[in-house]
Amino acid sequence: MARNRITIQDVANRANVSKSAVSLAYNDSKKLSEATLQNILRAAEELGYSQDPAARMLRTQRTDSLGLLLPQQLDKVLENPYYTQFLQGIGQTCQQEGLTLLLVPPLRGSMLKAIPYAAVDGFIVSGLEYDRGEVTALRQRGIPFVLVDSEWHEGVPSVELDETEGMRELVDYLLRQGHRRIAFIAIETDTAGGYQNWRGPVQRRMQGATESLAQYGLSPESDSITIVETPCTRLGGVTAFRTLWAQDERPTAMVAFSDIIAFGILDAAREAGVDVPSQLSVSGFDDLSEASWTMPSLTTIRQPIATKGRLAAEYLVEAITASSPPDTTHQQRLSTALLLRGSTGAAPALGPT
Repeated sequence: MARNRITIQDVANRANVSKSAVSLAYNDSKKLSEATLQNILRAAEELGYSQDPAARMLRTQRTDSLGLLLPQQLDKVLENPYYTQFLQGIGQTCQQEGLTLLLVPPLRGSMLKAIPYAAVDGFIVSGLEYDRGEVTALRQRGIPFVLVDSEWHEGVPSVELDETEGMRELVDYLLRQGHRRIAFIAIETDTAGGYQNWRGPVQRRMQGATESLAQYGLSPESDSITIVETPCTRLGGVTAFRTLWAQDERPTAMVAFSDIIAFGILDAAREAGVDVPSQLSVSGFDDLSEASWTMPSLTTIRQPIATKGRLAAEYLVEAITASSPPDTTHQQRLSTALLLRGSTGAAPALGPT
């Protein structure tokens, strides 16, 4: 026979106090003396009492949980160490504020459909590139949210990167090293019409590349420049390398829009017997921990991933707890830094054929 659930009345009877005193012990303990509080908690522990989360949420209208709205399914997200560092930053704020975190992947392929099913007080929205329906839905529902790696929206808290400058600096370095056959391996967007219709982080990164190319009389449409999209996974990098290396005119440099893609490129180059960097220069974007100990170590653009997560969580907590709309909206842009390592060098005198 199932054991009856221990109730707040059972705890009150054991501690010889009122039900309201037990409620205060869990919801506003400062109104009780320390002796009374400890007496109630001791009685609850002896009985094995725990609060009903659903009842507490109905009473307080709070879940004490933040939601991280993700652009990919969980299996893909957890493959990428980027999210480990990003979650560390969010976790710092959650621990400080006594909050939990709920990961919310797309539902049936849609971030928008996932929103109504997540019992959270607000959302950190990660990697929203082109679909503005999520922003509209969150605003209509009055749910606090912060955008990360998205587009700028009037009056919406956000944390983003100066990605254009970072990519401009990287591509300029490669061009000064003599590279003219350059392949850009972008994170898959599922956007029709090519790079001209990209938005969000991939657009900003491509913009920086385009500006540097223009300084050398080149453009994304030049015959020596190639742009491909691939899933933001290690396998995506492997696939991109194999496709590009099968071309008649192989690139002398591959510029990956994320470190995880670059790791896949390095894996595939090693398997194919291609020497990096004498035959092929490879670069990434993120500066994940593995970037410094790959063979060779990866040239990349460092972004403050954990800081980005921490700031987003702090801004969200502020929005959730504010009694009235703030006078100003937090919209933070963080700097990047180019880290030159062993995976890039001078272009071959004659590119590999």
